[in-house]
Amino acid sequence: MDFGPHLMLAMLEGAVLAAVLALMASGLSLVFGVMRVVNVAHGEFYMLGAVVAWGVADSVGGGPAGAFLAALVLAPLVVGGLAAAADMTILKRIDYDPERTIVATIGLLYVIQQVTLMTYGPEARPVEPPFNSRIALPWVEWGEGGPSFYFPWGLSTTSYKLFVIAAAAGLILAIRLILMRTKAGLVMRATQLDKEMATAFGIPVERVYAAVFGIGAGLAALAGVLIVPIQQAHYLMGGEALLLSFIVVIIGGLGSLTGTIVAAVLIGMSDGIISVFFSPTLAKILATLLVALVLVFRPQGLFGERAR
Repeated sequence: MDFGPHLMLAMLEGAVLAAVLALMASGLSLVFGVMRVVNVAHGEFYMLGAVVAWGVADSVGGGPAGAFLAALVLAPLVVGGLAAAADMTILKRIDYDPERTIVATIGLLYVIQQVTLMTYGPEARPVEPPFNSRIALPWVEWGEGGPSFYFPWGLSTTSYKLFVIAAAAGLILAIRLILMRTKAGLVMRATQLDKEMATAFGIPVERVYAAVFGIGAGLAALAGVLIVPIQQAHYLMGGEALLLSFIVVIIGGLGSLTGTIVAAVLIGMSDGIISVFFSPTLAKILATLLVALVLVFRPQGLFGERAR
């Protein structure tokens, strides 16, 4: 295969990673933007989404499509409910203090991880995709007579990977519309801007915090459900996802949904291309160097606002 088609395949793999990463990092960014707390357990909610998806797929009949649809609905509800309960029983009691919240969510990370290990086990387990037909991709070459299309051998992808990209894009658009066009989004933005003033106007801030923490975890769980037919569910899969999510929100700007999406595309595409042509380790090294450069020259991130 020529370099051009090979690059196209690498970009497709990067687009899948970018889509899942944007969905997961949006939940992390939403939690920080509204609550001003850093959720170190966010990667474990992603892992729980994948594990719950496996559990649902293993126990629900109706074929791969029915099982996957059930997992897509149940996993974010279960994980989001657990996260909201954790907020009300743990984070609320420490008054959302930033330093103590980091310690508390680190503890929550290990609790979730070890409970999953004891109940789910150490094995990596697959989930069958609802559909997975191969789709040949055309390549265009420009000659003197204009463009000509052909189908190089090996230039193909699966219908499920294209679905992941489309589904993540649709979900992120829905999040943005909810935040900007609905009463619930208005309440979240009011709480984000001024907690005390929101309380004075009768907004139940603690309930808003619990809901936002649950929604953030639910988005991570959705990302886990989408990725598990491509990558197997494993109790340690949250670590790398958390690292990449932090890289994305730092580069994009903490609390900025637009910055999160742009940074996810940047990191996902570069990771896909560099991993294919060089090595995954080099991709992670370059991403870390990019974070260092952003922290030195633009600490608030590409789209973040400078602290006043």
